[in-house]
Amino acid sequence: MKLASLNHGRDGQLVIVSRDLTQAVHAHDIAPTLQFALDNWEQVEADLQHLYRNLNDGVAHDVFPFNPKLCASPLPRAYQWADGSAYVNHVELVRKARGADMPESFWTEPLIYQGMSDGFLTPTQDIEVADENWGIDFEGEIAIITDDVPMGTRTEEVHGHIKLLMLVNDVSLRNLIPSELAKGFGFFQSKPASAFSPVAVTPDELSNSWYDYKLHHRLTVHHNNTLFGHPHAGTDMTFNFAELVQHVAKSRHLSAGTIIGSGTVSNKDRSCGSCCLAERRMLEIIDSGVAETPFMQFGDTVRIEMFDDNGHSIFGAIEQKVVRYEHRYHDEDLNRHKPV
Repeated sequence: MKLASLNHGRDGQLVIVSRDLTQAVHAHDIAPTLQFALDNWEQVEADLQHLYRNLNDGVAHDVFPFNPKLCASPLPRAYQWADGSAYVNHVELVRKARGADMPESFWTEPLIYQGMSDGFLTPTQDIEVADENWGIDFEGEIAIITDDVPMGTRTEEVHGHIKLLMLVNDVSLRNLIPSELAKGFGFFQSKPASAFSPVAVTPDELSNSWYDYKLHHRLTVHHNNTLFGHPHAGTDMTFNFAELVQHVAKSRHLSAGTIIGSGTVSNKDRSCGSCCLAERRMLEIIDSGVAETPFMQFGDTVRIEMFDDNGHSIFGAIEQKVVRYEHRYHDEDLNRHKPV
């Protein structure tokens, strides 16, 4: 089953999307929003699946063309967004380039940070940044959405808790990261709003490409309309999604609608390219001592997409452009700050 949220209010309007991503039908009679569906999954899943089958069989009513440009993020805002770094090859490259040792624990325990979740970018929304010198970067990733997960859930208990998968552009401001990490308190300013694919997909829809809690397709990234990387998401993934869920749930319950990211998809095979600029820059430093690839500039574009074995887009594409952010006051803001 494929689900999307049209731009409507703060939490979107849930629609069912056809397998080929060409048509859609409203699901508001079953669930008004994706968050509502996740909160009530056992009660609504069968009806949503029935509507999905009718849509693909050509017998659904009130069908309309699916347009990703009218979509919000599948979850326009989420109760929790926890992003990992499951492809330790990527972490190793970054540390090697700056001459840092690789702690042994990085291979046995996932890295996780808690990101901004009170508002995500739409799949086609511009990435607004105030300063090019902040080191603007894209990061192509996979993400899952869970239902309620009890604290202490083990990997063998994760089956059934993963309800949906989608793609991510985890926007990073690389030049802000070092000073933040040096304070010993983690990311904040360097991790602005992320963007997710137009469509979220249930695991059963992925057939034999979803196993061992990994998604076994290539993630394709284009930068300025040029292929930048196409690493295989099921290869070199040190920690699978079951292990990420177990790690995140170690000391807390996870609410339905929790999003967990894989971190930048990365392969040891360098011919596959990269899913972020930082990794290519690190490889350049390792090879020649100098990073030649610049970070994104205003006007740059990125496209992140995944295709099935027949070349069909699975989730739709994240397509974004970097633009300069100009701070704008609304009239009510101006009035609020006027002296009395």
